Amino acid sequence: RYSVKLDSPISLAIPLAFGGAQPSFFGAPRASAAPLAIAGFVGDITQGGSCNVVELRLVPHCNGTHTESVGHIVAEAMPIAACLTRTLFPARIITVTPCAADATQDRYTPAKESDDWLITREALEFALRELENAQIRALAVRTLPNDESKKNRRYGDSCRPPFFSLEAMHTLIERGIEHVLVDVPSLDRIDDEGRLTNHHLFWNVPAEGHALTAETKIFKTITEMIFVPNAVRDGCYLLDLQVPAFLSDAAPSRPVIYPLEPA
Repeated sequence: RYSVKLDSPISLAIPLAFGGAQPSFFGAPRASAAPLAIAGFVGDITQGGSCNVVELRLVPHCNGTHTESVGHIVAEAMPIAACLTRTLFPARIITVTPCAADATQDRYTPAKESDDWLITREALEFALRELENAQIRALAVRTLPNDESKKNRRYGDSCRPPFFSLEAMHTLIERGIEHVLVDVPSLDRIDDEGRLTNHHLFWNVPAEGHALTAETKIFKTITEMIFVPNAVRDGCYLLDLQVPAFLSDAAPSRPVIYPLEPA
């Protein structure tokens, strides 16, 4: 039994500075903000408006911390707000060091390349070696090196992030992980021929298919581009996965963890 330290919340979300330094992925435009301007009104006090009203533009999948549902890879509408019916989960923070593709037997589809870096089954199994499967439903993965530049990286051909191997994904599935949170922009390789192999594995959607089946894990979620501060120790926490009620396959999110202590 544990008690939750509700007075010590830790946000794993990257603050999104609209128009400022921010992380981005896949060549998407930067998230931006502008005052709402309509006939007779401007939503900016500095421009003479009576109040501030800002119009935001962003791509949730590419502009910072976000949580996505299986709707990301199927034709059917599966809003994140409908799939995430609970928000509190026992969670584990782990830290792993990505492995050079040529230094592991782990695989990927399409075939891995020599300059790839992978999060491997071995790394996950070592980090989870002392845990029973029933102890965690959510897993947050911090990759090394872990520095503040993750908060404003522009991921692309010149900044290729590590990704999960097929064997690593099977480890998550075998362990019963329902909510995976990562500090990289995708579970999959940035240039994967559009296959999203790891997403398909995690949600149990047939490879290269885009239809729900009776076996699809519609309750699972993936949260990408988190940042776990170095001061946060690996261990067990209570996760509050805060997501707005967007009827979209993905939405900006604010995962918050709370330390636990023996009751």
